[in-house]
Amino acid sequence: MSNPDRIEKQRIAEDLQEHVDEARNLAEKFGLSPYEVNYWVVDYDEMNELIAYGGFQHRYPHWRWGMQYDRQQKQGQYGGGKAFEIVNNDDPAHAFLQESNTLADQKAVITHVEAHSDFFANNDWFQLFAEGTPNAAAMLERHARGISEYMQDPDIERAAVEKWVDNVLTLEDNIDQHRPYQAVSSVVDDPEELDPEDLADRLGDLELSEEVREEVFDEEWLDELESDEPSATFPDEPQKDVIAFLRTHGKQYDGEAEKAVEMEPWQRDVLDMMREEAYYFAPQKMTKIMNEGWASLWESRMMTDEGFAGDDEFLNYADHMSAVLGSPGFNPYSLGMELWQYVENTANRREVLDKLLRVTGITWRNLKDSVDFAEVRDLLRPPPALDSIDAGSLEALAELPDEYLDREALDRALGGEVDVETYPWKVLSYEGMCRRHYSLVRRPHRGFIGRVSQSELERIGRYLFDDQVYDTVAEAVADVDYAAGWDRMREVRRSHNDVTFVDEFLSQEFIDENEYFTYEYSQATGQYRVASQDAADVKKKLLLQFTNFGKPTIAVYDGNYNNRNELLLGHEYNGVMLDVRQAKQTLERVFELWGRPVNLLTVVKEVSDHDREVARRRNREPEPTEQGRLIRYDGAEFEEQDVPWEEVEHLAADDVDYDTKPEDWLA
Repeated sequence: MSNPDRIEKQRIAEDLQEHVDEARNLAEKFGLSPYEVNYWVVDYDEMNELIAYGGFQHRYPHWRWGMQYDRQQKQGQYGGGKAFEIVNNDDPAHAFLQESNTLADQKAVITHVEAHSDFFANNDWFQLFAEGTPNAAAMLERHARGISEYMQDPDIERAAVEKWVDNVLTLEDNIDQHRPYQAVSSVVDDPEELDPEDLADRLGDLELSEEVREEVFDEEWLDELESDEPSATFPDEPQKDVIAFLRTHGKQYDGEAEKAVEMEPWQRDVLDMMREEAYYFAPQKMTKIMNEGWASLWESRMMTDEGFAGDDEFLNYADHMSAVLGSPGFNPYSLGMELWQYVENTANRREVLDKLLRVTGITWRNLKDSVDFAEVRDLLRPPPALDSIDAGSLEALAELPDEYLDREALDRALGGEVDVETYPWKVLSYEGMCRRHYSLVRRPHRGFIGRVSQSELERIGRYLFDDQVYDTVAEAVADVDYAAGWDRMREVRRSHNDVTFVDEFLSQEFIDENEYFTYEYSQATGQYRVASQDAADVKKKLLLQFTNFGKPTIAVYDGNYNNRNELLLGHEYNGVMLDVRQAKQTLERVFELWGRPVNLLTVVKEVSDHDREVARRRNREPEPTEQGRLIRYDGAEFEEQDVPWEEVEHLAADDVDYDTKPEDWLA
């Protein structure tokens, strides 16, 4: 980097320092508690490199990074895409700001990053990777250096290392992401236990006479070796961490000898490194909707509601936000932000209804007829001095209850030491911020309380034991906890991942309010059509995209399949069949890591031409037939055969397994 470039980046960083400091202050006022963040100013090419490297400056040599860099660069040049920011999960976190961004963009990035860093620091799934402080940058740099050294080793072919990395990358999502990361022991299980086939081959190579064989080797042992009786299968339970299983029990295939041989130490080392990285990146894949929605929500609150975007920057920021939330196709930013707003609104509504149902004469049966919801909204509005803070409102602000105020900051503001025109939040406490930004009085959500269903009212009413506490609605509203929504959001942020988040909060009310629906390809008409607006259908469609990162769930079922040292993998079928072509390509890679034939048991859907034509004439969808299928690859060719349903029945699931809450794993 030339000296003028370095000086310019340093200047930009210095100009942004106040905004960085105040964004952190504001985030903490909102109740966030992020990791410390180091901000770096980079140019366009450096930003594209960082995006290609997954947010880090050092990664192992591989063609995938160049491909991702080229894709990102072309998106920026021809697709209108713009790289605003990138931040990694580390303590301290590292965030990169593109020097060509406008000040409005830089502020948006900084507020977005602070919320991401809060999510990294406080979501349980990110704590599964490492106990204590993560040090991902050091880990990835260590891996980059290690793999580079193998590629430069004169005794190891560079192409062999690249091919080995390719093989492992095929399985990077085949880990058990619901369990804490643990390194695989460097000692292979039962190292002295040799495969029967290997032992038989070795005895045959020795060309021993029958007399010597009987004298040296125990006859019972030889009979057992040559017996057709199957030995015990392993593992005892299906193992989802396929990489760990291959690391422990796998071999490499020696093409010249046409047999499996032990892996080289460097090969096991690469497996260890790639597996560790897979576990590090897993939480980010598991929480994409939650994390991006969380960051977008708090960015919007800071930039818009608290005026972190100046008057001359607001339109620029509005364009930025509309581009992010309005991008076509599946949009984790938009869905995540809407779901977080729903969590906040439902928690606040429940708190208000809990109080209203304790008013004398009001029950869950008559609440909608007895309560004026417009009056309730007026009572919930923040006091004018809290709603609009400026130098002229400080005296009135000082008259509010202490719980809403940071008295020390307010005193300094009254003395002219705090710029409340630019930083109004500095004079408020967390409770004051909750009241100032209370969701149920905001324009988009003003009718939310009144839209409560009778079934929800009944559910709340049935658990009230100390009812008839208040004489009037005003008395009840005066007792409302305005922090209920934000407190609940932080509880959810702590424990959920995308699967559990969508499963719990994507209700029929949410779907109707936000107009979500499912669509599907019609076998009868050959076109896509709206299939359902039912919550169960929309939820299932979404969850199929999130479970196991949207990839097929594959587990090891037998490492000694048919007592032939073959590997049996099972596809946990949830109604979506595998892409058989891609499955075969994957089996070719797995063969390289196992060294012996590999098998895959799955379920396929079949529709005959006759059934398809009959369904088309009747304007309905044909019913596919589910069939068990075994695919085998021996290193040279594939075999496919149908298997009875009882052989795949254990793989078939009636529904997605949603029971993945972290408390089940962290107890």
